[in-house]
Amino acid sequence: MIVKGQKINDRYQIIKTIGEGGMANVYLAYDTILDRNVAVKVLRGDLANDEKFVRRFQREALSSSSLSHPNIVETYDVGEDDGMYYIVMEYIEGKTLKQLIKKRGALTLPEVVDIMLQLTDGIAHAHDSYIIHRDIKPQNIMIMENGLVKITDFGIAMAMNATQLTQTNSVMGSVHYLPPEQATGKGSSVKSDIYSLGILMYELITGTLPFKGENAVEIALKQMKEPLPDVTLYNPEIPMSIENILLKATAKNPKNRYVDARSMHKDLETCLDESRKDEKRIVYKYKENDMDDTKIMEKIEDLDSIAEENKDIAVKISDDDDDDKDNKKDKKKKKVALVVSIIIIGLLLVAGGVVAFIASYNNKVIKIPDVSGETVVDAEEELEKLGLVVNLETEKIESDEFEEGEVVKTSPAIGRSVKKGTKITLYESIGTADIEVEDYIGKNYLEEKVRLEEVEGLTVIVEKKTVENVDESDENIIIDQNPKAGTKLSKGGTITLYIPNMDLYPDMVGEGWTREEAEEFASKYSLSLTVNEKESTTAPEGTVIWQSRRAGTAISNGANFSITIAKAPEVEEEPNEEENNTTIIDNTTQPDENDKENTTDNNSSQGENANKPSTNNGESKKNG
Repeated sequence: MIVKGQKINDRYQIIKTIGEGGMANVYLAYDTILDRNVAVKVLRGDLANDEKFVRRFQREALSSSSLSHPNIVETYDVGEDDGMYYIVMEYIEGKTLKQLIKKRGALTLPEVVDIMLQLTDGIAHAHDSYIIHRDIKPQNIMIMENGLVKITDFGIAMAMNATQLTQTNSVMGSVHYLPPEQATGKGSSVKSDIYSLGILMYELITGTLPFKGENAVEIALKQMKEPLPDVTLYNPEIPMSIENILLKATAKNPKNRYVDARSMHKDLETCLDESRKDEKRIVYKYKENDMDDTKIMEKIEDLDSIAEENKDIAVKISDDDDDDKDNKKDKKKKKVALVVSIIIIGLLLVAGGVVAFIASYNNKVIKIPDVSGETVVDAEEELEKLGLVVNLETEKIESDEFEEGEVVKTSPAIGRSVKKGTKITLYESIGTADIEVEDYIGKNYLEEKVRLEEVEGLTVIVEKKTVENVDESDENIIIDQNPKAGTKLSKGGTITLYIPNMDLYPDMVGEGWTREEAEEFASKYSLSLTVNEKESTTAPEGTVIWQSRRAGTAISNGANFSITIAKAPEVEEEPNEEENNTTIIDNTTQPDENDKENTTDNNSSQGENANKPSTNNGESKKNG
């Protein structure tokens, strides 16, 4: 049993189950190495011990991994982990064609043609690689929001025994698209896929299946015997070119079908052209198996008319035989009484058989049909016709797949064999439940994003937000969210998770940034830049010598940011040589003309009195 959180091959972490089939189960998983979501298909545990199934599973998985086409789901990995055989495939976010048909009913002709062109192109590619799908049905085809179609389950269907119609739900679901030759156990070819494509195209156009019945055998018999119901009964505007494609693809005799999928693709390309509007109805070249010799496909109203025609033929044959017998009995009249007695005895035996049949019918075992997706009223009617008793009260449950008011499942479960008169409980969808937003702050956004998208079905937007004192170790931590915890969202709603803005201020000083580089940086983050200059004898001119925001702190767009740029110091001019000498002699300022004269006189007086003792000096000494 695979559970949520379990890792396969120590790499693919299981998120949830997204599909269950007769041979394998499919899980949504997270590839921890390549950081992406994948779909992991695991062989059922009860088949993992069957060497034949294991060999087929591995062989077909390897074959499908060789296919590379836009309309085929890509296979990434094939392996085995502790006895568990798995295939890892591309995970497609979208709906199956079956879900689309249940929601919308019949599609428009341009939509149908577009889908069929993609399918035939993908199937043609597979056939070129000698791979037959064998299980083409809308449940195995995904359609994305942009209209791209992806074919899934390549290889898995080929590993199944298609003749065992009642053993698994997977094959039971396929019988509506089962080619006549495959139903009779004659094997399949590329033309078998073409038949299934034709039935699928009919369902897309009409919104309903062409052949229905109470059980798989009844449906398979209709596939083999009954002609395709007239598509114009659902839409009289269907052009003959579309009808002809359906008739040629779903011919009972494979010889009357398209030679290959590429031929069908080519026919689809022009089917809506005006030139093909009035083309004639197709005429089969070969006889359609056990049907009459008429080559033109005629519309048959219903089963009662077929039975009535067969009855008339039987009566006519009987009458002819009686006439022949009467002619022969003309000579043997004595034996008439004996013949009448034999007839009466035969009638009594037939009557006894009918009574026994009715008695056995009353005690027969009934297989609960698949009523999921139907309204409660329609499901009740279908179940009661089979002799089952439906409880008046339905169980209300949430469902992502089925609309409000549609049946999700039954109890006992769909496909179970029960006796006539068994009580059946219907589980009615109440639609998608509201999702209450939790507090995700402080959690890893990668983990929460996967869970919210894949488990809760929400659309997650991740944005960066600036905070103070951010730590590099917190780069994946949710710091805020919108809407807040406690808010309720519906499936498909949007929630925004905020993580730290890890753009940090650089060390402009240590790295020697220039003014131009700093201005370019400020422009990038819309910073309000202030530039100052300061003389520096150590830093190169024009480089940043100071910044207002510390290196390593988070950048906030539009914030104020200041830098100081180094500039060379101013140098004083040196005086000339003469001025220098004069300054040295005078020790002060240069004398003017009068000063020069006074200086000369003083020098002369000093010369004359040089040898005379100074009176003042003497007085001074005396006084001293």
